[in-house]
Amino acid sequence: MAQEPDYQDHRRGLAQLIIIILAFDMVLFTSSRRPYMCGVILTLLTSGLESSDTGLMAFLNPRRCGVPDLPQQGNGHSKQNRQKRFVIAGDRWNKTDLTYKIVRFPWQLSKVKVQRTIAKAVKVWSDVTPLTFTEVQEGGVDIIIDFSRYWHGDNLPFDGPGGVLAHAFYPRTPRAGNVHFDYDEMWTIGNNKGTDLLQVAAHEFGHALGLQHSTVPKSLMSPYYSFRYPLSLAEDDKQGIQYLYGRPQHTSHHRYEHFNQNIETNELPTIGLLSLCEPLQPNACDTDFDAVSMIRGELFFFKSKYVWRLRDQYLQPGYPALASRHWWGIPDHIDAAFEDSSGNFWFFQGARYWIYDGENQVSGPKFISELGLSANGIEAALKWALEKNEKILFFKGSDYWRFNMNTNHVDNIYPSSINDWRGIPHNIDGTFQDEYDLLLHWKYKLLQNEGLKVEKW
Repeated sequence: MAQEPDYQDHRRGLAQLIIIILAFDMVLFTSSRRPYMCGVILTLLTSGLESSDTGLMAFLNPRRCGVPDLPQQGNGHSKQNRQKRFVIAGDRWNKTDLTYKIVRFPWQLSKVKVQRTIAKAVKVWSDVTPLTFTEVQEGGVDIIIDFSRYWHGDNLPFDGPGGVLAHAFYPRTPRAGNVHFDYDEMWTIGNNKGTDLLQVAAHEFGHALGLQHSTVPKSLMSPYYSFRYPLSLAEDDKQGIQYLYGRPQHTSHHRYEHFNQNIETNELPTIGLLSLCEPLQPNACDTDFDAVSMIRGELFFFKSKYVWRLRDQYLQPGYPALASRHWWGIPDHIDAAFEDSSGNFWFFQGARYWIYDGENQVSGPKFISELGLSANGIEAALKWALEKNEKILFFKGSDYWRFNMNTNHVDNIYPSSINDWRGIPHNIDGTFQDEYDLLLHWKYKLLQNEGLKVEKW
């Protein structure tokens, strides 16, 4: 009797062939065909690689959970020689009503959106168990959630963008229940433009509740990150958590929901190869910029469709990057940008402006004439922090305007002459205020590995 073909082996062999092709810079494909071929590759690879192929998976998808893959031991709960594939960490919480607190937040997302996303992440587990989760602001809690950078006190340092995304600690350990996310990741919600916070958070809460990594490829507890929506528990995940805590006490009042956040469905999910398919980035040396803005305490420089991100005067790993990774739909060649006191980002280009709440567009494009500005556009924007009430200053040529956030309109006495700002030239490119003093820039260069060189006026 002929043996049936092992399609999984065929898939692995194809993946290995693809790796060889990529290693030789995809010489078989012209540059115009590379985006298409990358799409084909991603489709093939997401159709069935086993997560147990750790070497291959690590190459294809370097983004993963930072919890170590411990040796898997039998849990003594096989039935009729059928071994379940979920793995428990050896302990569980001795109560079902758990509290949590978020102590720091990522820069890309508003506090409210992070809180809502974390609530959805824990609901993934509470829907199928007797567990309840309550967020508290003060006092002792069971689970502490934090967004940290590099070495942060637990001997499990983060590594910047990509690589390790987050880690958590099992119950009844010295750091029981703590969940740490890498602050430097491009956190998103409900799309594959970065790293989806809901999926990673739900995975890490699985660890915080006592689950190890699963060997089931498409389970939530698989160690390797892959964007999949709608978010749901695999049967393996469900069996594992119910082995620890049991089924919901009131099953008639619980319904497990998929979380689908109106994402775009016409794009291929990424598994870490996307960077091989992106267009060439601009030269980071000897270039000027379209706009500069202080956002979440970090400097962002904009040029064409790209953004440079600086912290403590040093260019961050992974930059320059497409600005659309942060703000989907942002136009190229923006003229000015600023962050208002509510945390919204305003972008200006020509006669129009856009407003984003974190990464999500909430307004625009609208005409800047609605704000009382000339339809010819602006060249720079500055949040003026020395006023009693927040004001925004817009610059254009030899003039500037003062914008009132309360009235959403420029004050009537403006425009005024930029000569009021002694020593400031006309036609400035960008402006921002740092934590010490007001600095206005009209020329700036990024020097590779040397941070930012600024000509100040």
